[in-house]
Amino acid sequence: MFSLFYVLLLVVFSISKSASSSSIHDNFLKCLSTHSNQSPKIPIYIPNTSSYSSILQSSIQNQRFLSSTTPKPQLIVTPLHDSHVQASVICCRKYGLQLKVRSGGHDYEGLSYTSDVPFVVVDMANIRSVDVDVEDGSAWVQVGAMLGEVYYNIAEKSRTYGFPAGTSPTVGVGGHFSGGGSGPLVRKFGLAADNIIDARLVNAQGEILDKESMGKDLFWAIRGGGGGGGSFGIVLSWKIKLVPVPQTVTVFRVNRNLEQGATALVHKWQSISHTLPRELFIRVFMGRANNTINASFQTLYLGKSEQLLNVMKQSFPELGIKSSDCAEMSWIQSALYFAGFPANGPVNLLLNRTQMTPRFFKAKSDFVMEPVSETGLKGIWNRLYEADEPQIILSPYGGRISEIGESEIPYPHRDGYIYEMQHLVYWDNEGIEVANKNINWMRRFYRYMAPYVSKSPRAAYINSRDLDLGQSRNGTATYSQARAWGVKYFNKNFKKLVQVKSKFDPDNFFRNEQSIPTVPA
Repeated sequence: MFSLFYVLLLVVFSISKSASSSSIHDNFLKCLSTHSNQSPKIPIYIPNTSSYSSILQSSIQNQRFLSSTTPKPQLIVTPLHDSHVQASVICCRKYGLQLKVRSGGHDYEGLSYTSDVPFVVVDMANIRSVDVDVEDGSAWVQVGAMLGEVYYNIAEKSRTYGFPAGTSPTVGVGGHFSGGGSGPLVRKFGLAADNIIDARLVNAQGEILDKESMGKDLFWAIRGGGGGGGSFGIVLSWKIKLVPVPQTVTVFRVNRNLEQGATALVHKWQSISHTLPRELFIRVFMGRANNTINASFQTLYLGKSEQLLNVMKQSFPELGIKSSDCAEMSWIQSALYFAGFPANGPVNLLLNRTQMTPRFFKAKSDFVMEPVSETGLKGIWNRLYEADEPQIILSPYGGRISEIGESEIPYPHRDGYIYEMQHLVYWDNEGIEVANKNINWMRRFYRYMAPYVSKSPRAAYINSRDLDLGQSRNGTATYSQARAWGVKYFNKNFKKLVQVKSKFDPDNFFRNEQSIPTVPA
């Protein structure tokens, strides 16, 4: 009798819960319709509609978050107008639904489209215009645009303007710019966020603010504080300052394995890469290939090959760069080249919004203040043999990025750092066993690197988000709890970010598992 009663109770509870959920959905949809004054209606996808899965998967770049057990959103909203974004904020707040904002889907931990509580995804993919003003030397870029679309549109208007941001054309500007945005022009012009001159943002009340109306503190916070949709509001568009690039740039990519002296070359690179002319950016990809360790030196020089060869001969003759290694091209062709396309291919390849090969991966980041010893490098090589497909990327600092003050924007990793490290490991097979094997390898590797990287705090890059640093359920961390990751990402700027968050979003509406917390009034 008791068992029957218990079963009936569960059935009643399930029906009640389902009815309640359905009621919330109905009311939420009515709310969206009421608060949106634009036509056509807001595109909305719910789990039982045919397009839901394809929309959800459209920009998921890490296969780890495509499994059947990954929590899925109750609704996906794909705004077509600013008012649709305003309505989404107002209605999520009214009905207590957590809101996640997605632009490119490259978030390393999937926080823009997963959650541990019921949630709604606002996917900004349709808000993606790029309006370039050559006379003003600026552009308004909507947050759903990809980096490839930004570069393409700049090049359509000018051969002598570019923009300093990342090399992957499918990265969305919403998250990339809000976390800093680093790329091959960083030593000459700084980060993407260093070159933002205005923005339009929807705040927690559903109001649209620009630089003037949001005030200097909030404008400061969204440029490097991870504020594209995670902590302070939903950025609708960025106004960026274009940067001058020469009509001819030069690139090279040369590989050196252990038998060709890779250890000594990487060791030398560490000592000089941040001291080279700021027109020269040489990054190093290190991984395993053909039973040895390979170091690939990938370079962009803002000038002609003859000048580059002179610099290399004086500063890094050990690398042995020859004229035949170099290729001259336009800046937009270099964007194709760094994206993995043929440099002489059609520029419209940059408009492809689908990443070629999404894979399973885990990543972490570090910042280095003194060269790793050759002994330390050999320890890295030994560990690279243990994972499925590991990759270490070294990106040089110095130049403009190191001249800008640590508190100028929230991104603090400036003077004193000689390069940034990204640690990645990829795999292709689904399953807990292979995932655990590679993630555990990454954690061991991260522990190994501790003596060689920055300390107090051990710095990390918010755009290489890592939940191993700490996380909270539903973005409910206290100040002291959030310091576990906040100080690593933002150093001394974390405290100011908390103050700005507490002032402009005191109810903590915009939140995620590693968002900026509020402090009690």
